[in-house]
Amino acid sequence: MYEEIYAQAKQACNELCDVAKLKEGSIVVIGCSSSEVAGGTIGHNSSLETAQAVFKGIYEVLCERKIYLAAQCCEHLNRAIIVEREAVPNAEIVNVVPQPKAGGSFATTAYKTFKDPVALEEIKADAGLDIGGTLIGMHLKKVAVPVRLSIDHIGQAILLAARTRPKFIGGCRAVYDDSF
Repeated sequence: MYEEIYAQAKQACNELCDVAKLKEGSIVVIGCSSSEVAGGTIGHNSSLETAQAVFKGIYEVLCERKIYLAAQCCEHLNRAIIVEREAVPNAEIVNVVPQPKAGGSFATTAYKTFKDPVALEEIKADAGLDIGGTLIGMHLKKVAVPVRLSIDHIGQAILLAARTRPKFIGGCRAVYDDSF
């Protein structure tokens, strides 16, 4: 089961990076209900083993591409973010250490895996994966665009993906850069 979850997470992350045209130094926010991935109800069956399988698949892809992972905590920590300090050099850091039942197993795994983890109240990420309906939208830049991946679940959890783009400004004479 964990091998399949790992493979699905890796595939979803690779597709998101490609479709969103993420560049080195970008930030991807991940919200993950390990309970739902394992077939349970969000917030009731947190599983470190499940979270570790999802995290490993995603983290391998992002590290290879030199993209930062921002792990969203659960509502018990007000959906705080765990990220590498070097990704957010001037951010206002808050003090909290996620736990499986207060922060979530995915954020706990991120905190234990990162070289120099910090917690933030918010971040403005370039793209994201929402695994199990965890409401990552609050941590994306202003103009979020849905991304349709070839898979729509990781384990038993619904998978939603988004990328961001700069705002279009101007009127009928404006010309836009299609590379975003």
